[in-house]
Amino acid sequence: MKPFLKAPHALSGNEVLRQLGSNENGLEPSEVLDKLQYFGKNEIPEPGKKPIGEIILKQFNNLMVYILLVAVFISILTGHFLDVYVILAIILINAVIGFLQEYRAEGALEALKSLLVQRCKVLRSGFLQTINAIDLVPGDILVLEEGDNIPADARLIYSKNARVTESSLTGEAVPVEKFDTILQEDIPLGDKSNMVWKSTFVNSGSIKAVVTSTGLNTQFGEIASSLSKIEREPSSFQKKTNKLARLMALIALGTATVLFLVTRWFQEIPISESFLIALAALVATIPEGLPAVLSIVLAIGSYRMSKKNAIIREITATESLGSVDTIITDKTGTLTQNTMTITRLWMPETNDVKVTGEGWESIGQFHGSEADILSIEQLFEIASHCHNSSIEINDKGHYQITGDPTEAAFLVLGNKAGKSKKLTILEDVAFNSDLKYRSTLVLKDGKKIRFYLGAPEAILSLCTETRDKEGKKIPLLNKSLIEDKLHLWSSESLRVLALAKKEENKSGELELEFVGLAGMVDPPRHGVYEAVQSCHKAGIRVIMATGDHASTAYSIGKDVGIVREGRQKVFCEMDLAKMEEEEFDRAVQEADIFSRLTPMMKLKIAKSLQKNGALVAMTGDGVNDAPALKQANIGISMGIMGTDVAKDASMMVLADDNFATIVGAVEQGRIVFNNARRTSFFLITTNFAEIMTLILTVMFGLPIPLTATQILWINIVTDGFCDKALATEKGKGNELNSPPIRQNDNIINRSIVPYLVISTLIMTSLAIFTFWWHLDEGIEKARTLVFISLAFSQLFNAINMRNLSGSVFSLGIFSNKWLNYALLISALITILIIEVPVLSIAFKFKPISFEEFLLWAGLSSLVFWVTEIYKYYKFRVS
Repeated sequence: MKPFLKAPHALSGNEVLRQLGSNENGLEPSEVLDKLQYFGKNEIPEPGKKPIGEIILKQFNNLMVYILLVAVFISILTGHFLDVYVILAIILINAVIGFLQEYRAEGALEALKSLLVQRCKVLRSGFLQTINAIDLVPGDILVLEEGDNIPADARLIYSKNARVTESSLTGEAVPVEKFDTILQEDIPLGDKSNMVWKSTFVNSGSIKAVVTSTGLNTQFGEIASSLSKIEREPSSFQKKTNKLARLMALIALGTATVLFLVTRWFQEIPISESFLIALAALVATIPEGLPAVLSIVLAIGSYRMSKKNAIIREITATESLGSVDTIITDKTGTLTQNTMTITRLWMPETNDVKVTGEGWESIGQFHGSEADILSIEQLFEIASHCHNSSIEINDKGHYQITGDPTEAAFLVLGNKAGKSKKLTILEDVAFNSDLKYRSTLVLKDGKKIRFYLGAPEAILSLCTETRDKEGKKIPLLNKSLIEDKLHLWSSESLRVLALAKKEENKSGELELEFVGLAGMVDPPRHGVYEAVQSCHKAGIRVIMATGDHASTAYSIGKDVGIVREGRQKVFCEMDLAKMEEEEFDRAVQEADIFSRLTPMMKLKIAKSLQKNGALVAMTGDGVNDAPALKQANIGISMGIMGTDVAKDASMMVLADDNFATIVGAVEQGRIVFNNARRTSFFLITTNFAEIMTLILTVMFGLPIPLTATQILWINIVTDGFCDKALATEKGKGNELNSPPIRQNDNIINRSIVPYLVISTLIMTSLAIFTFWWHLDEGIEKARTLVFISLAFSQLFNAINMRNLSGSVFSLGIFSNKWLNYALLISALITILIIEVPVLSIAFKFKPISFEEFLLWAGLSSLVFWVTEIYKYYKFRVS
């Protein structure tokens, strides 16, 4: 038994049959059984599903959870059961969110299976049979007709007017003609015109082909295999939060240790009591609300993105978008509309007539002289009749094309001109791949006229006459003028078709009247050029990686602004495949346009960029994009045109299929990172001030200024509301004016030092002074005023944290309504805890006068004013 053929496209059909042990009558039943045992079923194996228990346990397997569980254990030892309940509730909430995301996340292989053909027609023992596609084996003879999905990779042995839509696999929007010819071995997938591939479908004509590969050995199956092998690394945000957890744990452990030593050395408190005080401080210092706050930051960012048509499938991708410095984008359906639009018309002795309007909507205008437009009137008549397509709007509000997209473009052209199929159609002959044209016989004014539409070289070779501007027939003596126009348009990446007609006569001579040329293009999406320019301004490199031809890729790349001065190189797969690793990496760095790529080459490009330090976002919509989508740091798929495979392999889905939506998502990603930073800064500065107050008070020989319960309530009352309100900041509007956030830029970095020093110095000094000043009035009253001092200092510090790179007044002091509510609620709760007798007794507070409240609450605002002065001199003066 021979293995799968490596290059069947480079062999003749008969040689492929011979090597596979088959013939034109197909395989015998015994041969099928033998091959099934050897090659296996034509299916993609069911991936092993993770047990639910394993998914649940995974949610608790991270550093922050471990730290919080230690805090729970310590809280039980010290009798602080309120802490226990709060921390466990936070851990459980995060685990539930993570479980739901994990349970729904990985469905890529399931989506691949759903695309497979269930039944197909084959020749076996000389008889046509319909069988289950999973029972196909190499050597089977497939019989395919218009509309059939293709169940396996196969080599053509016969074709008639065959065209196959391969956009989901190669990225090309135009159906590919198929021929039974021998090709060179070393050519790209998209150029293998004698092969058909699993998951594509026959657009027109008929095909007989011998199966060469099945199951995971097909091009489609190789994509499935690559998806299952690609392991995603932890996201940029997960790495940063793990570092943050370690830092917070070290701070908490270090300060608790210092407090323990201070209580032993400065006051000689019994070791058991010192240990309990240190443990209580350790629990109080750990910001147990941080995981929940970070989840809220991500959730708010994700919600805002969804409002702008960017749907986040994995919530950590929300922040990671802010660090993206490279976007790899497909062309068809991503930068372009995945529609064929006729943009130019021409006939001899006229100037170009430009056609406006894009896509399948039949709205547009014709720009040119009145005489030129009148001259090409007959083009519209041919366009409206010489096709076999229809356009409808489906239940989702999207255009649904039946028939060839190229022919549908002529239907739209006829509609724009106000024409329709008014003439009686006597005969319609589909496109013939040998003749390279299609024709339609109509009845007009009692005469039979045949309209022709097809490849310019084929049509032009049959034409003997044309018409002048006055509409009179003249001999077509000089075809060079037409050929020059054809070459000009082709150089501009227009796909050009010719139109002709002939009055039927008994002689049957094929002498046509040349009518004109139509140039079409898959136009760029609206807003893409501006989006690409915004990416460049934001320091983000945009790369086009497509299966289309180099000239088309370059033209579109130039139109949308990807091609820049000094970076005009275009590499195709054949160029890249010949390169050594170092040369390949250099090519990936030097060029921004890559054409005729297979899925595996897209994957290799993504890996090369990541190896050289790039954080990559990959956009795409087809099956061919799935491996690179999963390999990328952020995979972004198209929601409308995208396949299920691409969506399930991605972390973000564009609901409007618009590349421009990515720019808004990147902006939100940067806002999310800034919000994560400001909430973390807030929690660290406030908690650090609390623990330093405890340490320094004991060092000065004073009693503990706050009980562990009072510290916990400060955290709940101030941190618990304000940190979540800070997570709602909308940004300053200039996030895209700076370079991407560096991958190694931690949430907590040196920029916190000034804020930490200012807040700790002011809050600690004020709290200690307050405690010392009122201690002779009783320790409970002194602790009450310390509570007020620290609580209101933290509320004013929350206002500081709204803008870490400038004055809060530049944002509008009351512009964050959620922070306003949080400040008001926190202040009211603080007052109620002290003034309501039941609560004040429970927390061991003493009532104070209104004047005392105003004095210490007012002095607490020092942390705000001093920080504003610091920011003024740092960001305004310097």
